Amino acid sequence: MPQRARPTVTLHDVARRAGVSIATASRVLGNSARPVGRELQERVLAAAAELRYVPDAAARAMKRGSDAIGLLADDLTTPMIALIVAAMEREASAAGAFVTVSSTGGTPEGQLRAIEVSRAVRPRALVLTSGRIDAAALGGRLLDALRSYADEGGHVVIVGESDLPFTRICFDNRGGARTLGALVARDGHRRVAVLGGPDGHFTAAERVAGFLDGLADHPDPVTDVRVVPCEDSRQGGHDATRALLAEGGDIDAILAMNDIVAIGALAALRAAGVPVPGRTSVVGFDGIPLAADVTPRLTTLALPFARVGAEAIHRAIDHDGGPHRPLRVSGTLMTRQSLAPRGAA
Repeated sequence: MPQRARPTVTLHDVARRAGVSIATASRVLGNSARPVGRELQERVLAAAAELRYVPDAAARAMKRGSDAIGLLADDLTTPMIALIVAAMEREASAAGAFVTVSSTGGTPEGQLRAIEVSRAVRPRALVLTSGRIDAAALGGRLLDALRSYADEGGHVVIVGESDLPFTRICFDNRGGARTLGALVARDGHRRVAVLGGPDGHFTAAERVAGFLDGLADHPDPVTDVRVVPCEDSRQGGHDATRALLAEGGDIDAILAMNDIVAIGALAALRAAGVPVPGRTSVVGFDGIPLAADVTPRLTTLALPFARVGAEAIHRAIDHDGGPHRPLRVSGTLMTRQSLAPRGAA
């Protein structure tokens, strides 16, 4: 009579026999650098021996570390992502790794789908870039997927605001916008329009709040301020500015949520014959290369996207068993020809 094949023993079986979580069992059996108490270790090892547990080959491969680092980005078409990707690829190559890139579409569902697809190829690390990633998204399923990946030996780096318990790098959007708002107020502009991007856009909301902070902090606060929602695109900036002009009334200055929107505003003002900065000043945010090439050259706050891309790789590879301390990076003010004191020729 043929012998019956022994049932496959899973990590879940070991965890249940040891009376611990799957994550704890994974850390013990995968030799994770995350600390696990001696008593729990002994229980897990005893359960594994009793059940004759054999670790999954794919999980062991991840522990050894593949050469892939996956970048999951909301939108792959932006100039900012191009700067981040170029820096990531350069640093990864120097470390003997390579970067794969996937788009999430900027939704929690898209992020979860990209995480699950990426996990199938066992990358060494995942780098997620987004304006905001919440632990509670999709009822916690996003967090669960990333935790499972980390428990298998992968490393997670978040570029953007997040309450997830992983290494995080974020931009000081509100502080940078406050600097720009204060600059506009200092130059004497008193009728200001803020092109605030789409509703529900976390980064845009942070920047709008910062613009308003800076305008209000001046000794002579700017009170005539209109916040105008718009698409996060050149066309969005163009259409919002054209609508403002059609309503009549002078606009001393336009603060745009980013450089692309600001460039659209410049195009609308030029088409309407409004001199910039003679009658209306325009200010952007991000410091993309194109901002220095438009006419007039755009005043903006330049964020160090290349530095962040390089730092994301360093933190993904230099993993010491737990998340690095959060890093918040600031931008550099680039004062150019699109901004001038009110009334200047």
